[in-house]
Amino acid sequence: MAGGPVKSYKNPVVDYSLPDPTVIKGDDGYFYLYATEDIRNMPIHRSKDLINWESVGTVFTKETRPTFEPKGGLWAPDINKIGNRYILYYSMSRWGGEWTCGIGVATAEKPEGPFIDHGMMFRSSDIGVQNSIDPFYIEENGKKYLFWGSFRGIYGIELSQDGLAVAPGAIKKQIAGTAYEGTYIHKRNGYYYLFASTGTCCEGLKSTYQTVVGRSDNLWGPYVDKKGNLMLENNHEILIHKNKDFVGTGHNAELVADKNGDDWVLYHGVSVANPSGRVLLLDKVIWKEGWPTVKGNSASKKAKKPLF
Repeated sequence: MAGGPVKSYKNPVVDYSLPDPTVIKGDDGYFYLYATEDIRNMPIHRSKDLINWESVGTVFTKETRPTFEPKGGLWAPDINKIGNRYILYYSMSRWGGEWTCGIGVATAEKPEGPFIDHGMMFRSSDIGVQNSIDPFYIEENGKKYLFWGSFRGIYGIELSQDGLAVAPGAIKKQIAGTAYEGTYIHKRNGYYYLFASTGTCCEGLKSTYQTVVGRSDNLWGPYVDKKGNLMLENNHEILIHKNKDFVGTGHNAELVADKNGDDWVLYHGVSVANPSGRVLLLDKVIWKEGWPTVKGNSASKKAKKPLF
């Protein structure tokens, strides 16, 4: 006797390396995901259900690839729709190049591209923040802001109205301490939730990466843990840590709501069964007493599917 539709999924949802994901829903009904370039020139994937993903190319080509950090990698993108354009912020860095790395921006008419590179917005030495990578964009009260940083403090600054440059005369402000990278801020019920990652991302099965969170009633903080201790002083709640199946679980994408109103989070981790690269993981976010949680505070092996 044939069974009904499959109602569960298994992690990883992509079993090859797609680190530092960022996701957006296109006008065509697909979710589009972009990731650090373990696939050269920054991969783009799409899915209707967050589970079954297909490759649709790369953000850049050999010819259009940014060059402001020679021999640098394209890391940790952040996709947004500003007006009628898709705007992708990206990091360009090489390991150890913490004063020369920086953040660039590219635009496209469609989420699958082609993307036009607008080059570097700023580099670490210009803006005075060591290790200026991991951009995150947010709009608030008609203004546009970029937050960024990696283990040297998380900072934010106002952008120009087109989102392509730092606003003239804008002054950066630090919102979290030196334990964090991979910033993502989520607004919900009057609070701002600062998601970030701590630990080491890239040491295979020895990776200590984990996803953490704090909250504030103001975009600019102070962000605190449940006891009121400051993220500026490296205090937080742990959202996703390692388990027997997955370690190095961090750098989450934007939260995606399904038709049930449930929130889902994509992030990467190292599979104990297949430890090459950082695979794509998906889990449901459960809100308890004003705080996000994930079942077991760790990656699921099998779980009920989102509804789309």
